[in-house]
Amino acid sequence: MKNKSNRDILVLSLGGSLVVPHGEVDVNFLSKFNDFIRKNLKENPGRQIFIVVGGGQVARHYRDAGKTVLGHELTIDDLDWLGIHATRLNAHLLRTVFRDISHPYIIKHYDIIRKVSEPVAIAAGWKPGWSTDYDAVLLCEDYGADTVLNLSNIPKVFDKDPKNHKDAKPIDMISWKDYRLLVGNKWIPGMNAPFDPIASKKAEELGLRVVVLKGDDFKNLGNYLENKKFAGTIIE
Repeated sequence: MKNKSNRDILVLSLGGSLVVPHGEVDVNFLSKFNDFIRKNLKENPGRQIFIVVGGGQVARHYRDAGKTVLGHELTIDDLDWLGIHATRLNAHLLRTVFRDISHPYIIKHYDIIRKVSEPVAIAAGWKPGWSTDYDAVLLCEDYGADTVLNLSNIPKVFDKDPKNHKDAKPIDMISWKDYRLLVGNKWIPGMNAPFDPIASKKAEELGLRVVVLKGDDFKNLGNYLENKKFAGTIIE
């Protein structure tokens, strides 16, 4: 497959916490996201945008329900599969939003490279062992992109969890070596790392850049795409 230039392909790892933040779909966010993506495509003819969506609170609700009924921890595989199916539900919602400009099938098997000609392609989780961040990295490898835009509910990577440490400091730029020291090397279903450890290892091997941005700050996201000053963290 002949790849387009890197700038013509955008790979977004969209946190499910933005789509379903508190157990209900955030229609306001989706409306603004829809407008932003369409505007960007109109301003950049020929661009393709791959959107890999996470499970968010949907996954957590199902995991918690399983634990409550059983009275003990679920297996790692079951936790992962509940998360994967949550990503696919969110992905189908996004595909309906972009139905008129989207590839007709949700990408969910990453051992197959689909020929995508549409402006938008929606992707979801694949199999146990990693998050949709890893799937976004595989899309970069398959379609020739060099950057993952990691859109979540945090503005930057911090040196500590800011929820638990008041002295946590934001990071503007960090190497893969130092970032991986922060997040470790083990994948845990539902973990809250800005970019998961397994995806980070693969991204480093491929020489990819990951940019962590607050996903609902569309002005800031636009600034990044227009090579203007922006707030976020670059990992490379």
